[in-house]
Amino acid sequence: MQSQVLEIIYLIGSITFIIGLKMLSHPESARRGNLVAAFGMTIAILGTIFLYRDEYNQPFASFNIILIFIALVIGTVIGVLAAKRVKMTAMPQMVSLFNGMGGACAAIISVVEYQHHFAAGEYGYSGTVLAGLLIGSISFSGSMIAFGKLNGNVSDKTFPFQSVINLILLAGLVAAGIYLAIQPETNMPVLGMLAAACLVYGVLFVMPIGGADMPVVISLLNSFTGVAAACGGFIYDNQVMLTGGILVGSSGTLLTILMCKAMNRSLLNVIVGSFGGSASGGATAGTTQGTVKEISLTDAGVLLSYSKKVMIVPGYGLAVAQAQHTCHELENLLEEKGVEVKYAIHPVAGRMPGHMNVLLAEADVPYPKLLEMEDANSEFASTDAVIVIGANDVVNPAAKKNPQSPIYGMPILEVEEAQNVIVMKRSMNAGYAGIENELFYEPKTRMLFGDAKSTLQKLVTEVKAN
Repeated sequence: MQSQVLEIIYLIGSITFIIGLKMLSHPESARRGNLVAAFGMTIAILGTIFLYRDEYNQPFASFNIILIFIALVIGTVIGVLAAKRVKMTAMPQMVSLFNGMGGACAAIISVVEYQHHFAAGEYGYSGTVLAGLLIGSISFSGSMIAFGKLNGNVSDKTFPFQSVINLILLAGLVAAGIYLAIQPETNMPVLGMLAAACLVYGVLFVMPIGGADMPVVISLLNSFTGVAAACGGFIYDNQVMLTGGILVGSSGTLLTILMCKAMNRSLLNVIVGSFGGSASGGATAGTTQGTVKEISLTDAGVLLSYSKKVMIVPGYGLAVAQAQHTCHELENLLEEKGVEVKYAIHPVAGRMPGHMNVLLAEADVPYPKLLEMEDANSEFASTDAVIVIGANDVVNPAAKKNPQSPIYGMPILEVEEAQNVIVMKRSMNAGYAGIENELFYEPKTRMLFGDAKSTLQKLVTEVKAN
């Protein structure tokens, strides 16, 4: 009876994961979707603790249940405090950190279960166990390096023939995993060496990647963790764990493919770690020839007030300044004057997939006003003024015009097609990809220097005066 109830709980949990993921596809329902999926996970965990029976029909020992709840309380407290204190600009780092913990958990499960099944002479799950170890270890070490790079603690590192070495190492890891699956009686030290090699590959895989390509890596590592979790579901014959892992792995993979398309990169480039903003070629900061023209707050206020259509392009600088609410205030003020206002969102704006969407949703910006790149590009020609707030690489015309640029071929927001372009930045420093932005020297472009939040507040005052 208890096992049947547990199966029903797992079914309910799996359904809530699917419903929650569907609701996450729209900002207006995303918060509820997160709660629905969290409810499913909660009942699945509690059901497992109190209703699970082993092959001898024995429940968890009381002492083990106490240890489980101690771990749950500690993890919950740490998670809640971290989530409440994290800034929006540090959200990508937190995603990488939590994702890495999931990969580490899957890898540890694989090590324990490999040893368990080996001791019992059961080799049927050896392939799944080793796949979980391989993928989980790579996800853990890669996510930790991604965290360090996003947090500014780790810099890009490359060495000759790194792509070739990465491919050879990956092929060696897969071959070693297959060998251990075929010969599961191999002792544990060999398994330990495989795990260590996987950790090294995770480091080598992420280390050379930088610039605007990091969102792709975060998405790919997230899918790795999902696949590793699904392997754990196979090992334990746990439907809810399997369903959750498959959903994370498949959605992460699809998102990775979409991100690669947005970055004009192939998935193979991601796997071998041969792309990134640190690539040579193209203009670097301070090398582009041209004249930079500034615009005063008064002139910017007049231009926006008497425009018919304004497009706002948010970037990481908007998140750093926490200026999304002030930006929304400017939007409302312009609409009161009869100006049509929309937002142009690049798929990799910010430091993680959907960063700008989440940021603007936090400020209650209506979702229909957020245009995807293709839709926005079709409207720039009919736009009177574009305000670029903290974005850089995603609006750089070098991606279309300069074959020597490391971002050449990357689809961008074609803001230069608008009648006027106002770029709000602190300084002329290069963006995350480390190259000069040719947009700054376009005849239609005017620079408005200063902190995004304070500048927007002053701009709101100027618009009110017109």
